[in-house]
Amino acid sequence: MSNRSEGATPGFLVWRLSMKWRVAVDRAVAPLGLTHAQYSLVASLHGMQRSGEQPSQRRLADHTGLEPLYVSKLARALETAGLLERTRDPRDPRAVQLALTPQGHEVTRRAIEVVHGLLQQLLDPLGGLDGARTREFTRDLTTLLDAPLDPFSENETEQS
Repeated sequence: MSNRSEGATPGFLVWRLSMKWRVAVDRAVAPLGLTHAQYSLVASLHGMQRSGEQPSQRRLADHTGLEPLYVSKLARALETAGLLERTRDPRDPRAVQLALTPQGHEVTRRAIEVVHGLLQQLLDPLGGLDGARTREFTRDLTTLLDAPLDPFSENETEQS
C-alpha cells in the first residue's frame, strides 16, 4: 500500500480508485470524441444490443447507475455527434429507445479496446484480468454494489 493510503478509510480508497479510473478513461477516450460518462453509456448500450436488447433511456440509466436525466443529456449529445439514435418505443410512447448508429458501433468498438488495455494495466498488480485475486476483487465489488446503501437508514442515524 502506498504511504498516501496508510490509515485511509475504505470509503476514501474507493473514491480515490474511482477518480483514478475516471481520469484515465477520460484521457484514453478523448481522442475518440468521448468522455468517460459517454463511454460508459455507449459501451453499456453496445453490450445490451449484442444481447438482443434495445434498451430505453431508463433501462440504460438503471444498468449504468447514472441518473435518468443525465443519461438523457448524454444521449442527446451522442445523437448530435451521430453515434446513437433515439426513437420512441412503439409499446410505450413515453419511453425513448436507444441504438448505436454504424459510426457509434465503430467508435465504441475502438473505445472498448482502449479501455480494455487500461483495465489490464489496472489489474496487473492483482495478477491480471484472469488472476485469482482479480476474481476475488470482482466478487467483493459485486457484493458491495449489491448491498443496499441508504444514507437515512437506522444504522447511520444510530451512529450519529
